[in-house]
Amino acid sequence: MSSPTRVLVLNSGSSSVKYQLLDMRDSSRLAVGLVERIGEQTSRLKHTPAGGESRERGGAIADHDAALKAVAEELAKDGLGLDSPELAAIGHRVVHGGKSFTEPTVVDDAVLAEIERLIPVAPLHNPANLTGIRTAQSLRPDLPQVAVFDTAFHTTMPESAARYAIDVETADAHRIRRYGFHGTSHAYVSRTTAELLGKDPSEVNVIVLHLGNGASASAVRGGHCVDTSMGLTPLEGLVMGTRSGDMDPAVIFHLMRVGGMSADEIDTLLNKKSGLIGLCGDNDMREIRRRVDEGDERAELAFDIYIHRLKKYIGAYYAVLGRVDAVAFTAGVGENAAPVREAALAGLEELGLAVDGERNAVRGDGARLISPEGARVAVAVVPTDEELEIATQTYALVNGSGNHT
Repeated sequence: MSSPTRVLVLNSGSSSVKYQLLDMRDSSRLAVGLVERIGEQTSRLKHTPAGGESRERGGAIADHDAALKAVAEELAKDGLGLDSPELAAIGHRVVHGGKSFTEPTVVDDAVLAEIERLIPVAPLHNPANLTGIRTAQSLRPDLPQVAVFDTAFHTTMPESAARYAIDVETADAHRIRRYGFHGTSHAYVSRTTAELLGKDPSEVNVIVLHLGNGASASAVRGGHCVDTSMGLTPLEGLVMGTRSGDMDPAVIFHLMRVGGMSADEIDTLLNKKSGLIGLCGDNDMREIRRRVDEGDERAELAFDIYIHRLKKYIGAYYAVLGRVDAVAFTAGVGENAAPVREAALAGLEELGLAVDGERNAVRGDGARLISPEGARVAVAVVPTDEELEIATQTYALVNGSGNHT
């Protein structure tokens, strides 16, 4: 009998579960779906089998256990149930792996305990990730459950990039260092960019710009991350949809002492009421560009601040890498907002960076180059595929071929 080739990818959030079932023989999607508003009366499950009509079901879904059971029922209707002998493993997105997890890992009790120990540095994400794993274990206790960590790709950063310049004993006691996030996306996009150039990842230096509502940059040398913009948490770095990114940490003390704000109020301000939405009231780049085109000054300033920060990171990572073969734009804004790509590289021609106006304006589904013919540094748009990356790493691990990245 042939070995099973299917991998179910689960991304468990605090009130949602995204899932995809893939056949790793050709990386095809057999089904995709989303359960949202878990724990509310208005829960919803949307399920789409390959080549079939989407199905929706409403009504209260009490918890993640009920959500995954509902997912299993929908998959079974298409002959793709969790009891299928074709299922090789379940791959789970886990946001924070700390320093402990540098590659995809088969889950056991010790792994669960370490993910739980990391909850203080990822209080919004790791508890939900744990719930998803434990629920999947209860449904298929015989099946390998594999954790793929958002932070893992960034564990190759040297200490000079990962450490903050604070007292070492204090930092170590509280695990304060730069971990980075969006790692599965940065891994996939940097590797795919090398393939687009017809080269092995070990030969290529890439600056990856993951620009969505959350945004991060990475410097990837020969397939390994050497720097990234997010830090202890996803708050550091670029200007984002609702997050401030880099700022003077003394702003926090000022808001406490002068503004009378609590730590929780400042946390909410910097994570949910800052970035683009704090600057102009919108965090959708399409709406911001529409307002810019109509002459809205607040939207224009927000866009300019966003681009200024982005350009600074491109320049910084060019310096870190020394030689850059490609800059790759990915995620919702990176893949779809031509004005962002154009503005981010404007004025960097001396560094070999430029976009071709016509190529940049063309929308496409696949990875593509938007730099001028013969450019010294390639500029690419690479649609990210975190689910495929998780499935690829999971399948490679359970088949004994190691970590794909």
